[in-house]
Parts: sequence; structure tokens; C-alpha cells
Amino acid sequence: MKTLFERFVKDESGATAIEYGLIAALISVALITGATTLGNTLSNQFNSLSTKMTTANSMHP
Repeated sequence: MKTLFERFVKDESGATAIEYGLIAALISVALITGATTLGNTLSNQFNSLSTKMTTANSMHP
């Protein structure tokens, strides 16, 4: 029983896999957040441009 416990304590492969999983999850969250922010910014820019073009078009019939 003692050797089984010692082997379990020395085995770090499970901890390493968990660490890599957490890093991958963190990177995924950062990418999703960045893509969402970029998408919202682009949407706002295109809406503003569309409004300006509509206004300019209505001033010059």
C-alpha cells in the first residue's frame, strides 16, 4: 500500500494534463472574448457608416 501511495504522489502526468487543459481553456476564453469585442466594434463601425451614407444620400436627391 505504501509503494502504491508513493507511486501516486510521484506520478505527475495527470497534473500536467490538467494544467494543459486549463491553459487551453484560458486561451479559448481569451480568443472568444477578443473575437466578440472585435465583432461588436466592426458592427458598430458599419452601422455608423451606413447611417452616414443614408444621410448623405437623402441630402442629394
